[in-house]
Amino acid sequence: MSTLSVDNPGTLSSPVSSVSDVARLINSGKEQGRYARMIVFLALGGVFLDAYDLTTLSYGIDDVVREFQLSPLLTGVVTSSIMVGTIVGNIIGGWLTDKYGRYSVFMADMLFFVVSAIAAGLAPNVGVLIGARFLMGIGVGIDLPVAMSYLAEFSKFSGKGNKAARLAAWCPMWYAASTVCFLVIFVLWALLPAGHSDWLWRASLLFGAVPALLIVAVRSRFMNESPLWAANQGDLAGAARILRESYGIQAHAAPAPDSAPPPKVSFRVLFQKPYRERTMVASVMNVCIAFEYTAIAFFLPTILAQFLGAGVFETISASLGLNALFAFTGGLLGMRLAWKFPSRHVAIAGFALQFIALIALALLGHPSGSLAVVLAVAMLGLWLFAEGFGPGAQLMIYPALSYPTAIRATGLGFSRALSGVGSALALFILPQLQAALGPNMLWIVALSAIIPIVFLLAVRYEPTRQDIDITPETPQ
Repeated sequence: MSTLSVDNPGTLSSPVSSVSDVARLINSGKEQGRYARMIVFLALGGVFLDAYDLTTLSYGIDDVVREFQLSPLLTGVVTSSIMVGTIVGNIIGGWLTDKYGRYSVFMADMLFFVVSAIAAGLAPNVGVLIGARFLMGIGVGIDLPVAMSYLAEFSKFSGKGNKAARLAAWCPMWYAASTVCFLVIFVLWALLPAGHSDWLWRASLLFGAVPALLIVAVRSRFMNESPLWAANQGDLAGAARILRESYGIQAHAAPAPDSAPPPKVSFRVLFQKPYRERTMVASVMNVCIAFEYTAIAFFLPTILAQFLGAGVFETISASLGLNALFAFTGGLLGMRLAWKFPSRHVAIAGFALQFIALIALALLGHPSGSLAVVLAVAMLGLWLFAEGFGPGAQLMIYPALSYPTAIRATGLGFSRALSGVGSALALFILPQLQAALGPNMLWIVALSAIIPIVFLLAVRYEPTRQDIDITPETPQ
């Protein structure tokens, strides 16, 4: 029952006595605050920075190898160090976000990006570079669970611009960042003095500190705690205040006499019913998506150089074009599909197309002749497009909407930690598989596209069917 607002006499104020009340008010869609939209935008800004930092060495790794005279083993350590950092960051970041709140963690993690970008760009030796990339990975790992929690908790559940659509927006934002990264590399390559192209990897890493500092400046003005998390901790007055400030929703605290204490944050809950099967599916998806993404997207410049037999300008241009034309547009399509179709169905369709593309690339091997090269590049485009609308978008939707506010970031962090395991393994193993098997390694990579389909068909839970914060479930 609504009552008159104390702050604004004459207007109705809605009582807030639980997380479910907060979720219902956000889902009502009656008000959409400018600050709430800005918070969503800033969360996506963090995703942009994550993607930029993970992409920067995808082109410059060959220069790093030459400068520091790295062996294949040490090259694997350099490329995988950031992924190892993300594993640590995901685990601690997800837990900290559920334990101490979205706001505190979100405001702190940019420090990792600024320090690590400067340290990596100025690294005097390979040891410093490895350490800086590891620190950068921690920042990425902390940022993603809290950013996805913000996207889920500052959005309504159904309709246009809902939770699923905004969570799916992480994918086009990721590919926009990848595209911008290649564009920055292209501009820096053009501006660097002749004979100093070996500075390119350093300049691109240093540039990563610039957007991090900009985000820090803007976040301090607009960020707010999640009202769902505040209510989950028993801070109903704080939840009502955030609803007023961020949404313009008149609300007041109305504590229930039998209010339960704040839940204990624990990874163990993820493996209890009803969450166990969802954790299993999210884990498989994250490992497999990360492995095949690393195989194709991270090594895209190297693959294109082999296909096209091209130089620096052509390779960077082709990488930029493929990301913009296929991956980014696929991500935009994924946002539209996310609020119209079930998450499982979209993910399965994307995985199936990726499997077809990988098998075709494996059959083509080293393409010879213009027609074969065009077909190979088209298959790369198909893979990137399918990644954008399917697995890439659903990678965050499935875990974010499968867990309630109390363990949402913990579940996201755990899933993303396994994604880091998949990426680290790929970065370490794939160069050796490439050396031993050549294009035939894509037969192995194709397994990463078919395995998640099996799990999605076996576990039929659909996270977009109902708002888990309104219909709480008791772990067993």
